Amino acid sequence: MSAADPEAELTPSRDEFFWLGAINKASTVINTDEGLLDPALAPRIAAGLRAVLRAGDRPGGQRPVLVITFEPLLIEAAGVEATLLHAGRSSQDMLATVRAAILRDELLRLAGQLRQTTGTMVRMAAAHAGTIVPNYTNGVAAQPNSYGHYLLGHVAGLERDAARLRELYARLDRSPMGTTVLNGTSWPLNRDRMARYLGFAATVDNAYDAAQIAAAEIPVELGALATAIALHAGAFIQDVMVQYAQPRPWILLREGSGNTYVSSAMPQKRNPGLLNDVRSEASRVATLGIGRAIQAHNIPPGMNDAKDVRDNVAVLSGATRMLAGWERILTALVISPERALEELNSDWTASQEVADVLMRAHRLPFRVGHHFASDVVSHAKAHDIRPSDFPYAEARRIYAATLAAMNLPVGELPMSEAEFRAALDPVAIIRNRATAGGPQPAEMARMLAAAHQTLAEQAAWIQARRQRIDSALAGLDVDFARLADGA
Repeated sequence: MSAADPEAELTPSRDEFFWLGAINKASTVINTDEGLLDPALAPRIAAGLRAVLRAGDRPGGQRPVLVITFEPLLIEAAGVEATLLHAGRSSQDMLATVRAAILRDELLRLAGQLRQTTGTMVRMAAAHAGTIVPNYTNGVAAQPNSYGHYLLGHVAGLERDAARLRELYARLDRSPMGTTVLNGTSWPLNRDRMARYLGFAATVDNAYDAAQIAAAEIPVELGALATAIALHAGAFIQDVMVQYAQPRPWILLREGSGNTYVSSAMPQKRNPGLLNDVRSEASRVATLGIGRAIQAHNIPPGMNDAKDVRDNVAVLSGATRMLAGWERILTALVISPERALEELNSDWTASQEVADVLMRAHRLPFRVGHHFASDVVSHAKAHDIRPSDFPYAEARRIYAATLAAMNLPVGELPMSEAEFRAALDPVAIIRNRATAGGPQPAEMARMLAAAHQTLAEQAAWIQARRQRIDSALAGLDVDFARLADGA
């Protein structure tokens, strides 16, 4: 589904019609209890409202999305007295509440997919904790790393996205109802009870803020969240895409099932269709996300430019689809540890370890060791020598030349041949890392345990929010039914 198909973005059960109905049900119950609605009229109004809602739930039934198109149906069903429900209300606060409720549902849906995709990545990280692969900086092979450690780096980014989502949710989960247009109303509305019936954690405190400031600001924040997730997805996909330009990649998509497709002209090609599709979705999400700021820019408070619920839902639903696609990529990846190790051993991505060992074990200044290792790499590349084949005698000669070039006293290379070879072993380098947060087994175990704990906390957070909304709406239905059944 594309962002150009906005009508299909909202689930019928909780679209604008649903939330307008919920607001009217809550107004009927609360205003009756608070003495703002004549108890003698309340059952008839409630029965008429129930008839409108039931009709809208039938196939082909009318489901108006605006207050001014919903109200005529209510008048027809219950009489003009039904407009007594409009005491202290406005389209401004009603639609601001509808939008917040819909975006709240979509944000929880995004949270669920974000957690699911992150969980798949964590499981992959555990499976590939010992898979040693090249990592790249500036588009060039830089150092060996555990593929599991690389994945946990992406997990850390997604965990920050989840934290941003929770922070955004806390600001969104505030009911604007009862603020009317700008400065409230002379009617003593029970805003707190309304918020509870609609499943909101609290109310928007300032009446002017509710529909004029926050309603235009929140879309910009959700656009920023979606854009951040899209940037993470795009970076991961581009890393995999680089391999498709290689004659012998160490990571590919499993063929078939829509993951890849054959070129119409070149039979040898296996185009990474899934990568292309999800990257395109990420670009679309980033475009829509940034667009929320553009639409909200340079307009006076209260304008509707950035408030359109379907535009905003398109950003969140696009991010949800993108994450689902990213998860599909993860499950379709085929990694060859042997080919990855071959690439590492055919290049000099372990050369920094030579300088580190000279400094750590032999107290040589790092810049001297770095100079020596760089000269070794230059000589090797000029003579097409692999790390495993580099002559130890040549290393000794280069070391002596390095000392001379840096005006240092003559000396022998302090590394033995065995030590020199071990420093160029990618597997040993990963195993011997000592940095907190590194790819060594102990740290991988610690970080994987922490990631599983975070996933469990995310699941509990999502479940608690969904349950609060569902329980609140169920309670509203019980109280409303009691009124409507009295008609």
